[in-house]
Amino acid sequence: MEFHANEGKNVNITVNGRTYARHAIQTHFVQVGESYVDLVETYVKPLYQPGDLLSSSEKIIGLCQKRVVYKKDMKLSWLAKFLSRFASHSTAGIGVDSPWKMQFAIDQCGALKVLWAALCAGVGKLFGKRGVFYDMVGQEVSGLDGFYDHEFEEYGQFGIRLPENPGKVCDEIEAATGVQAMIVDANDLNIEILGKASSVTLDDETLKGLIRDNPAGQSRELTPFILIRPLEE
Repeated sequence: MEFHANEGKNVNITVNGRTYARHAIQTHFVQVGESYVDLVETYVKPLYQPGDLLSSSEKIIGLCQKRVVYKKDMKLSWLAKFLSRFASHSTAGIGVDSPWKMQFAIDQCGALKVLWAALCAGVGKLFGKRGVFYDMVGQEVSGLDGFYDHEFEEYGQFGIRLPENPGKVCDEIEAATGVQAMIVDANDLNIEILGKASSVTLDDETLKGLIRDNPAGQSRELTPFILIRPLEE
């Protein structure tokens, strides 16, 4: 099998002195409510070997779990529109400069907490500290994807929340398919390990290192699955 990397990414990466190969697995355009077990069975299992590790994007699992928030079910407030004007724009994905994501933050955390977080973030910027707003409102808000139709029109109509019980999902995938997996929230600026199968022995820092360059890509690649294989030493 010949491993393939997305444009601008490398197949091989070295972590803690060991080299691993990563294969970007392309899927169809996954819809809300599909089965993540079926996806792994179809796209990953035929390529998988014992000792491999699957890295799955959190977005694909969230879609399968129907963890979506539709614009049509939200009421966009003046506060969300106002605060989003002052939020910084990030190239890593949708941010609270989108009034829809800001509204999600208000719905999740309450207006007073969001106002306080925005004020603290403004003060933080004066001292060169970034990320204060997301630190205060929490991972559920910072991890929201979607509300962005520049790449896929469908994603403009809803936000995709972080998956529920990601560790349990990985154990379910392994029990059903034999594929050892982790679920990650990754972009070109940051990597978070949301969950991993109970059988995974590598620590989170090593796991982050395996995908530190975000090999799944950030555009239209349709490669939510990265198969990671340790090379012979």
